[in-house]
Amino acid sequence: MEDLLKAIGLGVIEGLTEFLPISSTGHLILVGNWVNFPLALRDLFEIFIQLGAVFAVLWYYRAEFIRQIRTVRTDKNVQRLWLWIVVASIPAGVIGVLFRHQIKDTLFNPTVVAMSLIVGGVIFIWYERRPENPAPLTDPAQLTWKQAALVGFAQVIALIPGVSRSGATILGGMSVGLSRPAAASFSFLLALPILGGASALELVTSLDGLNASDITLLLVGTLVSAIFAFLAVNWLLRYISRNTFTPFGWYRIGLGVLVLLIGRS
Repeated sequence: MEDLLKAIGLGVIEGLTEFLPISSTGHLILVGNWVNFPLALRDLFEIFIQLGAVFAVLWYYRAEFIRQIRTVRTDKNVQRLWLWIVVASIPAGVIGVLFRHQIKDTLFNPTVVAMSLIVGGVIFIWYERRPENPAPLTDPAQLTWKQAALVGFAQVIALIPGVSRSGATILGGMSVGLSRPAAASFSFLLALPILGGASALELVTSLDGLNASDITLLLVGTLVSAIFAFLAVNWLLRYISRNTFTPFGWYRIGLGVLVLLIGRS
């Protein structure tokens, strides 16, 4: 029962933080260490429950996906959008597969998370103080392949825990000309291949060591994550239509400093 409650709590954290630019992986590493979640299952759990975020995006955009499926053969914008999603997914997908063990062994620790949170927070605050693009792109399909690739390389940086995949891709999208809502939507869609692929790969390589209890924890965490990720997506899109990302920057800095202070005490 204790592990089940921990799985629910971590599912809530994953769901709330996956699409906010504050790093879900960083939060899961920090909280996973503090609550002593079963060590043998922790790595798989932290990645697998990201499927909840994938389900949330599929459900949130379900009507749009149905429309795209019906029109994909004739609608050039739909074709371009998904081509750019593929282009932007390749860099992180390749690097993640080739170096996933080295990344986990070297970077998945509270100190790296804290430093990434602080640096990312400073970047967000600095970026929001720049003059806004007077005529931002409102549709990710309007990107060029080079712009999509740049967003993809921004996503590579998010392989470092604490950076935030959504934060890196939203800033990347805004940097190449997308409006805040368009950059956020493109970031959410990029989650489908990246998070789905990472979850599937981690599950396939860990199947032999799973038992019925482990599977229950994974399913519960994923379901809870999906519910709270849906709520987070809905809230964030409404929030950024009227506000900047500056508060997230200050939150990141505050949390990073707190983690460093706790680590030294």
